[in-house]
Amino acid sequence: MSRTKQYLREQAKTARSAIPAAEASRKSRAIRDRLRDLFDGHTEIMVYASKDPEVETEGIIADLLAAGKRVIVPIIERETCTLRLSYLEDLSVLVPSTFSVPEPIGHEIPARAADVEVVVVPMLAYDKSGNRLGYGAGYYDRFLERCPHPVTIGIAYSCQEVALLPAEPNDVTMDYIVTEKGIIDCNHRS
Repeated sequence: MSRTKQYLREQAKTARSAIPAAEASRKSRAIRDRLRDLFDGHTEIMVYASKDPEVETEGIIADLLAAGKRVIVPIIERETCTLRLSYLEDLSVLVPSTFSVPEPIGHEIPARAADVEVVVVPMLAYDKSGNRLGYGAGYYDRFLERCPHPVTIGIAYSCQEVALLPAEPNDVTMDYIVTEKGIIDCNHRS
């Protein structure tokens, strides 16, 4: 199964990287606009800080801060393959860190996983059943297993969709997937 996942990762990376910068910006804005309704009624929202060529999240974070939401960003703990959480009050404190991911190193405001209501999750590939394929280290799967109650929203470009992703028992499915083309309600919540 890992060979299949690796092949799908490479295919998704190639498709995502082929999107011209101006088009990626337009698609990222469309995703940002679609997310707004999914945040209604929630205050503590975890959003990854994007790096190129991921769906751009700076605008999402700026919108949340402007709306008075409490934004939480993950900090990668490479040694333990876990995520540490920090509130983010100012985008300017983000600096490239582990795997070149922007993180608020030196400006951390500790946050608790138990307080997270919604998690916006990066994806390399996804299917309409809510299965996602990340970069392969399992950071988000481990985090979501410890904190299984938030609404999970995967964001990606529509070109990253595959018909069916192989899923393993430890893979956490998304409640929603948002692309520039729409919102997929994966109907996993009871």
